[in-house]
Amino acid sequence: MDNLGRGSDPSPGGGGEVVPDRRPPGPRPYEGVWRFTASAIDASVPQARHAVRDLLIRQGVPVSDDVVQGLLLIVSELVTNAVRHAALLSPMLAVEVAVGAEWVRISVEDNHPYRPTALEADHAQTGGRGLLLVREVTRESGGVCDVEHTASGGKVIWAALPLTPSVVQITSPRTGPSVP
Repeated sequence: MDNLGRGSDPSPGGGGEVVPDRRPPGPRPYEGVWRFTASAIDASVPQARHAVRDLLIRQGVPVSDDVVQGLLLIVSELVTNAVRHAALLSPMLAVEVAVGAEWVRISVEDNHPYRPTALEADHAQTGGRGLLLVREVTRESGGVCDVEHTASGGKVIWAALPLTPSVVQITSPRTGPSVP
């Protein structure tokens, strides 16, 4: 991952449209990239969630409470998926937090080669909705998420959210646009 947490594009590869940067040169104090590894075991789920929360607080990232809750849910779901579905081929996983001037990205990388599929789960099932949940939380926050293959043959699943949540307008046929 070469984006180093700066710029207007939160994707790990740094591709996409470049928007002119009108802020002073140099990163803000909270910008950067932090990465840690964990064993692909159940205990890593709360540990990753707490590590992400503590990092955001320690770095003084100006992020709204709604976005923090979304990020913690996303990291929980992505680490849980790596533990449940990739541990056999990937006994270790990596969690990366990249913070830019206007966004924060959570990535979970494992060495399992298969790309996950977010399927509609049967309502009677007790699981199988993690990636759907990640996609929905990301979308509602105005962010983006994706899955990419790594050079080593594994995958990285990431979600990037703006530091401040986007305002979704709800349009009623009788009253017009409103803010929830």
